[in-house]
Amino acid sequence: LATGPRQNNSIFYEIRTYDIKPPKMKEFVEMFNKYVHLRTAHSELVGLWSAELGAMNKVVHIWKYDNFAHRTAVRHALANDKDWQGKFISPVLPLIEKQHNEVAYLVPWCQLGKPPKEGGVYEWVTFQMKPGGPALWGEAFRAAINAHINTGYTKLIGVFHTEYGLLNTVHVIWWNESPDHRAAGRHRAHEDARVVAAVRDSVRFLESQQNMLLIPLQCSPLK
Repeated sequence: LATGPRQNNSIFYEIRTYDIKPPKMKEFVEMFNKYVHLRTAHSELVGLWSAELGAMNKVVHIWKYDNFAHRTAVRHALANDKDWQGKFISPVLPLIEKQHNEVAYLVPWCQLGKPPKEGGVYEWVTFQMKPGGPALWGEAFRAAINAHINTGYTKLIGVFHTEYGLLNTVHVIWWNESPDHRAAGRHRAHEDARVVAAVRDSVRFLESQQNMLLIPLQCSPLK
């Protein structure tokens, strides 16, 4: 089924999720922090995080591409980059348990945001929506997102819907000052009649949801 309207350009985001072998998590993070500059020489890194709650030994990173030809060129260049292959890829492959990737677009009404300051935490919420894409659930979903924004306790970073991967998946990234600040804000939101009404309307299109609390790596552009 069609995903419905999206941005009026060809920009997309590749979301890569790596499950790291538990004893190797510290080593993997150190390697990424040390050598990520070799990778960002080829294309733009949006953010890089490790899971703190909701998952363990998991790393999530987002890469931005102008179009699919751009990604193809970057992947070709990386395969031929001896420094990247030798210093990072070869040593870290034995540390990785599993890899998963998705291609996603920002929903049409969302621009990629930035946190107001460094030092906070990120909440990554994944919604599995009923088939039909933003053309079906977009308005109700947007109202629910805006209701949370209007409470003022959280900052929206981005809303992505998948083009490749499990379809009708929506990833929402929020920024909060701390886990406790997020918890207090959620408590207030659950008592806000406007939030409750908007969420009740949106869940008509919802199949399931899950979330993670993420900590940005030292080298992440979003901190």
